[in-house]
Amino acid sequence: MTFDISPSWKKKLNHELEKPYFKELLEFVTEEYKSKECFPHPDNIFKAFEFSPFEETKVVILGQDPYHGYGQAHGLCFSVQPNVKVPPSLVNIFREIKDDLGKPVPDHGNLKHWAEQGVLMLNATLTVRAKEAGSHQGKGWEKFTDAVVSTLSNERENLVFMLWGGPAQKKGRKIDSNKHLVLTSGHPSPLAANRGYWFGNKHFSKANNYLKSIGKKPIEW
Repeated sequence: MTFDISPSWKKKLNHELEKPYFKELLEFVTEEYKSKECFPHPDNIFKAFEFSPFEETKVVILGQDPYHGYGQAHGLCFSVQPNVKVPPSLVNIFREIKDDLGKPVPDHGNLKHWAEQGVLMLNATLTVRAKEAGSHQGKGWEKFTDAVVSTLSNERENLVFMLWGGPAQKKGRKIDSNKHLVLTSGHPSPLAANRGYWFGNKHFSKANNYLKSIGKKPIEW
């Protein structure tokens, strides 16, 4: 199994990729993929970085675990592969976009077109065993993705960070809000959304208004 992160990110994260914990993490992941069914496909583990190069990233959405059902995860948080039923959290994301921007709800849950516009959709943990949520937590992915967030915060300016729910907000504590727009709300999962913590946050129009205000092209959500 080979792991390859895109060149723009490799350059920025090289010091992290050389650390002992990361090498141990890759050994663990390699063994897991050999002995158990895991998601996403190995080619898609670092897909978020491939679609959204370091210098072209404009918006960062932080997720938690990849989907652990068959055919769902493909390396972008909240996104599923085409022809897969749209998960409940994503249903609520689409509903908020419709309410916020008046856009129709898509008939699929593939968010690749966001990523290609500079939306980095980063899960805290990049791999998972089939049907075992959280099974690859605490193995080093969180440390790596913390480094990604810190590098973006420190070395870029005027990014939009979308932090949905407690874990994402905790992960984003070190983001410099003087340099970046940090948007927080409840998680779009039905549990939080139906209690009034998600709907009406208007994160998508806020992000686009901010991007326009700094002379950047808004995202076609």
